[in-house]
Amino acid sequence: MEMDRLDKKRVVLKIGSNVLTKETDHISRGKIEDIGRQIVALQDTYEFVIVSSGAIAVAKQFVNLESNGKEINVKQALASIGQPHLMRIFQESFRDLGLLTSQCLLSYSDFEREQSKNNIVNTINVLVDNNYIPIINENDTVATDEIQFGDNDKLAALTACLLDADLLIIATNTNGICTKESVENKTYKTIDEVEDIELLTGEIVSSTSTHGTGGMRSKVQAASIAQNENIETWIVNGLEDNFMVNTMEKKLPFTKIVKAVYNE
Repeated sequence: MEMDRLDKKRVVLKIGSNVLTKETDHISRGKIEDIGRQIVALQDTYEFVIVSSGAIAVAKQFVNLESNGKEINVKQALASIGQPHLMRIFQESFRDLGLLTSQCLLSYSDFEREQSKNNIVNTINVLVDNNYIPIINENDTVATDEIQFGDNDKLAALTACLLDADLLIIATNTNGICTKESVENKTYKTIDEVEDIELLTGEIVSSTSTHGTGGMRSKVQAASIAQNENIETWIVNGLEDNFMVNTMEKKLPFTKIVKAVYNE
């Protein structure tokens, strides 16, 4: 017997460009299928809202745009070209698994207006109630925050808060956040669980490496936004096959940012 929707845990899954491309120059259909298969395996217990980057990465496979002097406008134009292709890949891959998808383009200004926030919540609830998986991206053609802030991490956190999610999963290209010392001596020890965001921030190294914590600052900031609303965040290695299921079964190292005790 299937669980009632109200009994399901709501997960906001944020997928970075490096995961969707498997660190290549092309979107990986195999990775999108991997995500879809996991959603199928977990759908009796969890309902999913996806925040996906990757529109710019898709467009770069097809075009090389002339610049009019502003790099940000080129990125916005690439996002405009790539977004329909990205959605088509999600739609085709998920449809083969019996999953329905929908597109939601949001801007940060939408989170500042009460009417917009109500509309987002109501629309996404209708979609989820009807077994559609909302796939959210920033409306890059009218906003530049995603490009400046860091690969949709903040958008995912704000979405998780707005939708009263039970869990925010940020899929990236490392086994969570490693201790600063372990990155420096190349042993890469994952920080398993932490409550104090400031302590976590102190472990971030500024240099980027294959296994290091480049790009982690925006993920920690996102986790802080979620924690303020009593939402747990997992930073997981999305490059691994079956990463969500294996993380839940504690088969993969990942970083869990737990709810703050004072918020309980």
